Amino acid sequence: MNKLIDILDLSVPEINELIAKASDIMANPENYREKCRYKKMATLFFEPSTRTRLSFEAAMYDLGGKVLGFSDAQSSSVSKGESVSDTVRTASIYSDIIVMRHPKEGAPLVASYKSEAPVINAGDGGHNHPTQTLTDLFTIQKEKGRLGNLTVGFCGDLKFGRTVHSLISALSRYSGVRFVLISPNELKLPSYIKDGVLVKNKLEFTETKDLESVMESLDVLYMTRVQRERFFNEEDYLRLKDSYILTPEKLKTAKSDMIILHPLPRVNEIHVSIDDDPRACYFEQVRNGKYIRMALILKMLGIE
Repeated sequence: MNKLIDILDLSVPEINELIAKASDIMANPENYREKCRYKKMATLFFEPSTRTRLSFEAAMYDLGGKVLGFSDAQSSSVSKGESVSDTVRTASIYSDIIVMRHPKEGAPLVASYKSEAPVINAGDGGHNHPTQTLTDLFTIQKEKGRLGNLTVGFCGDLKFGRTVHSLISALSRYSGVRFVLISPNELKLPSYIKDGVLVKNKLEFTETKDLESVMESLDVLYMTRVQRERFFNEEDYLRLKDSYILTPEKLKTAKSDMIILHPLPRVNEIHVSIDDDPRACYFEQVRNGKYIRMALILKMLGIE
C-alpha cells in the first residue's frame, strides 16, 4: 500500500487481518521489537494532536524504528510559505513512511501524490481519521467479540466529527449493524454520510435528540466532544458544547455489557465518575491504538 487516506481504502479482509495482527503483537510484543530496525517514520502534524501522534511514535519505537518530524506547523518551513506538497516531498526523501495530520480536508491525499514514501492520514479536518477507526474497530472486536450484529449509538457532534464519519463508513460493511444517531439539530450527521452511506446501503438507522430514550437498546455508545475548533463563531459553540454529558444516572438503563467509547480528548461530555465503570473502554482504546498502528506500519512497509 502506498497510502491510507480513507478507511474505505482498506477492504474488510484487510481490516480483519490488521486486527488479527494487532492482537498477535499485543500478545507477543517480543516478536516484533526489531521488525522496523533502520526504518524511519516522519510525523508531519500541521494540527495539534496528543494521542494520535504519541501513539504512532510509540508504535514505531516499539517496532525498533526511528521517528522524525514536527508537531507544530509553525516549527516547520510551512511558516515561511512552503507548500504542503513540497514539505511532504522533502520529508519522504528522509523517511520510509509518513504520518500526516492537517486541518484541511483532502490535504493528505494531495500530499500522497508527491511523496516517495507511503502516506498515512492521521486526520484531515472534519473529513477522515482512518487509524482512529481501526482503533475503534479493534476495541469493539476485543470487547464484544464481533463487528456485526450490533446496535451502535453515536452521540454529540456528528456533523464535524471525522471519527464518527469514518467509523460509520467502516461498520456499514458488516452485517446486522444498526445505527442510532443522537445529536442536536445543528450537529446532525452530514448528508454525504447519511445519504451516501446509510440510505444508499439501506442500513437501519434512527435519529434522536434524546440519549436516555435509546440507551437500553445500545451495545456500543460512541461519545464525542463538541469541537470548538470546527465552529466559525463562539456563540454557537457555547450554546451547544454541553448538549450531552454522560453521567451514572443516564447509564441506569444501559446494558451491563454495553461499552462506552470516545476518541478523546474529553472535555466534560463523560463525567469522570464513569471512568471506573467496567463499561468505560476509552482508555483501552488509547492502549489498543498503539498496537493497531504497529500492525498498519508493518503492512504499509511490506514487512511480514
